[in-house]
Amino acid sequence: MEETTTAEKNYKLDFYGKGGEFFGIIIVNWLLTIITLGFYYPWAKAKQLNFLYGSTSLNNDRFSFHGTGKEMFIGFIKAILVFAIIYGLSIMFIYMQMPITGILILYAGILGIIPLAIHGSYRYRMSRTSWRGIRFGYRGNRNEFMVSFYKWILFTLVTLGIYGAWLSINVRRYVMSNVKMGDVSFKYEANGGDYFWLNFKSYFLSIITLGIYSFWWYSDLLAFYVNNLSLEKGEEKITLKSTATGGDFFGLLIVNLLIIVFTLGLGYAWVVTRTMKFLTDHIQMEGNIDLDTINQTEEDFNDATGEDIGDFLNLDFAL
Repeated sequence: MEETTTAEKNYKLDFYGKGGEFFGIIIVNWLLTIITLGFYYPWAKAKQLNFLYGSTSLNNDRFSFHGTGKEMFIGFIKAILVFAIIYGLSIMFIYMQMPITGILILYAGILGIIPLAIHGSYRYRMSRTSWRGIRFGYRGNRNEFMVSFYKWILFTLVTLGIYGAWLSINVRRYVMSNVKMGDVSFKYEANGGDYFWLNFKSYFLSIITLGIYSFWWYSDLLAFYVNNLSLEKGEEKITLKSTATGGDFFGLLIVNLLIIVFTLGLGYAWVVTRTMKFLTDHIQMEGNIDLDTINQTEEDFNDATGEDIGDFLNLDFAL
C-alpha cells in the first residue's frame, strides 16, 4: 500500500488556445468597451479570463474561471468610488492651497489600498478558479498581511529601495503560500536575497552585452518563480521546474515583437496564446500527489472589488 501512495505520478500542463479565437474575443471586447465608454470592461475581462483558464489544462482536464461580468462590474463601481474619494480629497486640499497635504493624502491613500487590492484580488480570483470541479481558495488573513506589508514598505523606504527585492518576494511568498486547490496547499520558498542578486547580476550583464543577456535574465526569473513553488498534501508533494533557456526566450520574444510590429498591434492575441503555450510547455511537474484524491475544501467569495482596484493600479496577481 505504501508503494502505491508514494510512487511518482505523471503530470502535464498544456495550453490549447488559438490566436484566432482569442482575437475574436478581444475585438468584440474592445468595440463594446469603447461603445459603452468603458463600462463593458468587467464583462470583457471575464470573457478573456474564461478563455485563458478554459484553454489551460492539467493532465488533459481544463481549468475553469467562474467569475462573471456582473460580479466584476459591482467591484468596478466600488473601485471607482474608492479612487474618487482619494482623488477628491487630494484635489480639495490642493484647491485650499494646501498642496503638500493633498499630495500626502493621494500617496497615503494609494499606498493604503495596495495590500487590500492584493488580498482581495487573490481571494476573489482563487475562489472563482477550479479544476475538475475542485475549487481553489486563498487563506491569507487581511490584517496580518496589511501589517506585514507596511513593515516591508517601511524597510524599503529606510534602505532607499534596496529592500524592494525582499518586499516583492515576501509578498509573493505570503500570498502564494496561502493558496489552496481543495486540500492541496501551495508553498513558495524563495527569499529576497537570492532575488536581489539575481537581478543585480543580470542588470549589469545586460548592460555589458548591450541587452543580449536580458533573454537569459527572463529565463532566470521564470526559473526563480517556478522552481521555488511546490504543492503539498500531507506527506505527498509536487515540485515545479522551469526548463526554458535564454535561447528559448530569445525565440519567443523576438517573434512576438515582430508579430506586434508587422500587424500594428493586431497580433496581440497571437502573442498572448504563443506565450501561454510557451509557459505550459516549459514547466515540468514531478511528485507523488494522486490528483484523483483531492477533496473540496474551499468556500465561495464573490466580491471582486480587490480585483478591480488591482486593475486600476496595474497590479497583476494571477497565479
